[in-house]
Amino acid sequence: MKTIFDTATRSGLIGRIYLLNDKSTAQWGKMNIYEMLSHCILFDEMIQGKTKYKRAFLGRLFGKMALKDFIGDERPVKRNLPTIPGLVVKQNDGEIETQKKQWVTLIEGYANYPDIDFVHSFFGKLTREQSGYLVYKHIDHHLRQFNN
Repeated sequence: MKTIFDTATRSGLIGRIYLLNDKSTAQWGKMNIYEMLSHCILFDEMIQGKTKYKRAFLGRLFGKMALKDFIGDERPVKRNLPTIPGLVVKQNDGEIETQKKQWVTLIEGYANYPDIDFVHSFFGKLTREQSGYLVYKHIDHHLRQFNN
């Protein structure tokens, strides 16, 4: 299964990000390109420990089960799944190129990701391996959303 910790996988995702532009439109969902880029930046900042979100009650009950469905195989992530409220961005426009560069910098940071267990606000405690799968699938999901 693909992981963000693989150099070639990271490079492939970064190449796909650079194909995005202000004319990129969502194939599903409510986000525009700027909102998606901002959402993904917030997500990667969370995974890398730069921001923290309170653990969701439903996540405590169903998080581990949902994680298995989310990262249990090679299938792309299902469309229109809910997200952590703190990762919802509502802004009609902004500087796309700046957002892309910031996101790429965060993705490149996974080359030096420490060997730690991360606590996701919904899924709970994740191993480094699980975090790698989750991040890859999240990025791939949003690039697919914008036909990339």
